[in-house]
Amino acid sequence: MSKLAAQDKFLDLSDYGRPLATLFAQKLKNTRFTPIHVTLLFGVSGGIAIYCILQNQYYLAGFFIILKSIIDGADGELARIKNTPSYTGRYLDSVFDIILNFLFLAAICYASQTSILVALGAFFCIQLQGTLYNYYYVILRNKSVGGDKTSKIFEDESPRALAGESQKSVDILFKIYTIVYGGFDKIIHTMDKSAYKVKTFPNWFMTFVSLYGLGFQLLLISLMLAMGYIEYITAFLIGYSFFIFILIGIRKRFFKT
Repeated sequence: MSKLAAQDKFLDLSDYGRPLATLFAQKLKNTRFTPIHVTLLFGVSGGIAIYCILQNQYYLAGFFIILKSIIDGADGELARIKNTPSYTGRYLDSVFDIILNFLFLAAICYASQTSILVALGAFFCIQLQGTLYNYYYVILRNKSVGGDKTSKIFEDESPRALAGESQKSVDILFKIYTIVYGGFDKIIHTMDKSAYKVKTFPNWFMTFVSLYGLGFQLLLISLMLAMGYIEYITAFLIGYSFFIFILIGIRKRFFKT
């Protein structure tokens, strides 16, 4: 199943690793590897990146951060190729993402001797940015004919487990998911309460929104590490949040419900 109908597909700047992720998933198609195995693998890549940051190996850190981003796209691809959609996999993927984001910024804070308060501010901002991207993207997917509707616009109750997964696992991971993401979701939903009523978003707007996709965020962090700008990363991520207000303003002004 494709995430979006053909007419709704857009240039997703955060999805630059999709061709490699798809190739990797295709290689695993007829193996025993599951999407959850791939999720664990991107966790390993992220862990190596954190170690490299702490060892001041910033080029290597950037490489493994981008590798993590590519592998991150492969678990979903493998689920689609094997036709094994899973709430367990989706929630586990999201929980791993937020944990790694926190640890990336904690390592950057330590290596650059940045204030912990600034680092926490950067973490808050990067998550809020990603939540806005996810909010609009999930709305588009749910409005798109034949699109992937595994993700819900409002995660207010644990979904019924799909074939091949445990309801208990889904419930546990859903609870964790709502704890770590619930606050960010509420902020974005409050800032743009009626977005879900929009019939669709134009492709150019979603490309603009994809500047806040996790893949693009990690690409920016990797580039700044490689260029020796580690001490500016947290401040940049905070300032980068300015586009949240611009994007919501554009949505409310031009794409009314």
